[in-house]
Amino acid sequence: MSDDDDFMQASDEENYDFEYEDDDEQEEGGDVDVENKYYNAKQMKVDNPEEAIDEFLGVPALEPEKGDWGFKGLKQAIKLEFTLGRYSKAIEHYTELLTYVKSAVTRNYSEKSINNMLDFIEKNAEDDQANQCIEKFYSKTLESFQATNNERLWLATNTKLARLWLAQKDYPRLTEKVGELHGACQLDDGSDDPSKGTYSMEAYALEIQMYADTRNNKRLKRLYNRAIGVRSAVPHPKIMGIIRECGGKMFMSEENWKAAQSAFFESFRSYDEAGSMQRIQVLKYLVLTTMLMGSDINPFDSQETKPYKNDPRIAAMTELVDTYQRDDITQYEKVLKQNQDLLADPFIAENIDEVTRNMRTKAVVKLVAPYTRFRLDFIAKRLSITIAEVQDIVGFLIMDKKLRGKINQDAGTVEIESRADQDRMHAVAEWTTAIRSLAGFVLNEGEGFRADDPGMAPPMMGVMGGPMTGEAGAFMSSQRPANAGKRKGNRGAGK
Repeated sequence: MSDDDDFMQASDEENYDFEYEDDDEQEEGGDVDVENKYYNAKQMKVDNPEEAIDEFLGVPALEPEKGDWGFKGLKQAIKLEFTLGRYSKAIEHYTELLTYVKSAVTRNYSEKSINNMLDFIEKNAEDDQANQCIEKFYSKTLESFQATNNERLWLATNTKLARLWLAQKDYPRLTEKVGELHGACQLDDGSDDPSKGTYSMEAYALEIQMYADTRNNKRLKRLYNRAIGVRSAVPHPKIMGIIRECGGKMFMSEENWKAAQSAFFESFRSYDEAGSMQRIQVLKYLVLTTMLMGSDINPFDSQETKPYKNDPRIAAMTELVDTYQRDDITQYEKVLKQNQDLLADPFIAENIDEVTRNMRTKAVVKLVAPYTRFRLDFIAKRLSITIAEVQDIVGFLIMDKKLRGKINQDAGTVEIESRADQDRMHAVAEWTTAIRSLAGFVLNEGEGFRADDPGMAPPMMGVMGGPMTGEAGAFMSSQRPANAGKRKGNRGAGK
C-alpha cells in the first residue's frame, strides 16, 4: 500500500454519516492549521526530506490531544528517518506512534497502518544496521500489542520477524519462532485452525525454505508433503509459489526431473497469479528441468507460459533449450558463454553443468561414430573443451556401455571395438561351446569312441587341443570364415 493510504481508513467501526459544519470557527481553524502543516510537509518530502521530517514531527504538537493527524505525521516522519538511516530516531518516534493505537485511532486502521509500516522498513533495509533496527521495530510492536490481545497483528509481526531471521540465516531462532507460529495456528485438540490458515501456511513456507537452504531433504520432503496436503486453508498464491519452488529444488537434487518439472510449473502459476517477479526466475528453472529431462516438448507451449516466450529476461534460457533440443553443441556453448549472468543464480549454476555434460556426451557419440580409433585432442578441439573433459566423457560412455573401447592415456587415443569384430568373437565363442559339447557327448556316449579304445584316442585329442584330421578336420576348416585371421584396417581420427 502506498504512502497515501492515509485517506483510506478501513474500519468496521467507522461511521460514514454526514457531519454538518460546526459554528466554532476557532476549532475549525485549528484543524485547518494541522492539515495544512501535514500536506505542506508532504510536498517537501522529495526535495527536502530533512525539513519535511521536522514539519511532520510538528503536526502532533498542534493537536490538543492525540488524533489522526498526529498519527499520520509520525508515520511519515518515521519512514523518512529510516530511509535516511536515522535508525535511533525512527525507533524513538515509532515507540511514540504505538501510543496512538490504544485510543487515538481505530483498531483496524492502526493494525493496517502498523503492518504497512513494518512492510515498508522490511523492503527498505539495505544493511546490517537497518536489520538490527527492524528487529527492534518488531519487538516494540509485540510489546505494545501483547496487552491489547490483538492476535492477528501478533501473528503478522511474528511472521515478519521469522522472515527476517530466515534472511539472516539465524536458523535456531527461526526454528523456535516457527514452532510458536504453528502452535498459535492450532486448535486445542492439535488440529489446524481454519481461521488462521494463511499464517499456518506461511509458517510452513518459512520452515520449508530453511530446510531447502540447509539441504535437509529428509525433513524438507516430509514437511513439503504435509504443506501440500493442507486443505483447511486457502493460502496466498505467493506462499504456494514459495512452497512449490522449494519442492522443485528438492526433486531436482533427487534427479526426479518429472516431479521437479511439475512443481516448478505449479510454482510459476502461483507466482504469476500473485503478480510476483519471482515467476521469471522459476520459469528459468522450468526450462532448465525440461533440458535435464531430455524432453522434446517446448516449455512455452502451455497457455500459462506462452506470453513469456519472447520476454527478454528469459531470452537466454529460450535459446539454450532450443539449441539443446536441436543437439547443436556449438550454438549451445556460444549462448552459454555470452550469457554468464545466468550463472549468478546458484541453483542454475549448480544444475547447468549437468545439461552441458549431456550436450557434450551426445556430441562425442556423434563425432566418434565413424571411427575405430581416435585421438582425445581431436575431440577436444572440435568441442572446444579440455582433453581432461573429453577423457572424462569417454570414460563415462565406456562405463555406461554406450561406447565399447579402451583409453590409451599415454598415447592419448581411444580404440573402439567394431561391431563386426564383436559379432565374429561371439560366433567363435558359440562354435567353441558347441564343439566342446559335441566332444563331451561322443566321448561319454559314443560306442566307437570310448576312452578305453586306444586306437581312437589321438583323433579325439585333436578335437580338444591339437589339429584335427580327416573328415572332422575338413568340417572345421569349412566352418571358418573366409576372412578369419585378417585384421580390419583402422580408420583413424585426427592422426
